[in-house]
Amino acid sequence: MKYELYYWPSIQGRGEFIRLALEEGAADYVDVARLPKSKGGGAEAVSRILEDAGEGRMPFAPPVLKAGKLLVSQTANILLYLGPRLRLVPKAEAARLWAHQLQLTLADLVVEAHDTHHPIAGSLYYEDQKLEALRRAQNFRALRLPKFLGYFERVLAAHPGGDRWLIGKALTYVDLSMFQVIAGLCYAFPRAMSGMPRKHPRLAVLHQRVQERPRIKTYLASSRRIPFNEHGIFRHYPELDEA
Repeated sequence: MKYELYYWPSIQGRGEFIRLALEEGAADYVDVARLPKSKGGGAEAVSRILEDAGEGRMPFAPPVLKAGKLLVSQTANILLYLGPRLRLVPKAEAARLWAHQLQLTLADLVVEAHDTHHPIAGSLYYEDQKLEALRRAQNFRALRLPKFLGYFERVLAAHPGGDRWLIGKALTYVDLSMFQVIAGLCYAFPRAMSGMPRKHPRLAVLHQRVQERPRIKTYLASSRRIPFNEHGIFRHYPELDEA
């Protein structure tokens, strides 16, 4: 199976969770929008897949994964589909549901991280909502971020098979997503995240282990990994990271 990923070509965003799974799973895939326009790429390719999807099953927004004639959208849903095919989730149904549950919880955290810089509306510029963003970011750093990270730290600590991975004895797509979330938070809130190794040591170790995976390490060092920037989900505005 050759997969086609449709996501915006200049940001990591939610598409990065899919890219990490495809890279770790050694999948044959093409990041369509990053192709030259002459080969059907560019942001227009994403717009086309959203507008031209047939059979009444049109995606609401990217990322969209095309697998043969099948179109799958929503980040957690795509990973639910890819997980067993890329051997990034256990075979047992209970474990797959647990993985999906954790992925959805990470999706909640991603939304809250995004809303620190766009607390009123995504259609407004950050500069149009800076005062509200300052209040939202303060609450996020003080209350919401510790709650989410503390939860995932407890998941690792309570794991019956040890604390190496979030599910089972092998890496899953949830570990890859946890890595991406931590990387994004460290970019957006370096001061707030500076104490993570001390407060959440298991998560810090998991982040490092994922980063050292041979395929992930190669991917992170390649041009395929789009740098974090102030157009994606995780944005670094120093005033939002004040102590």
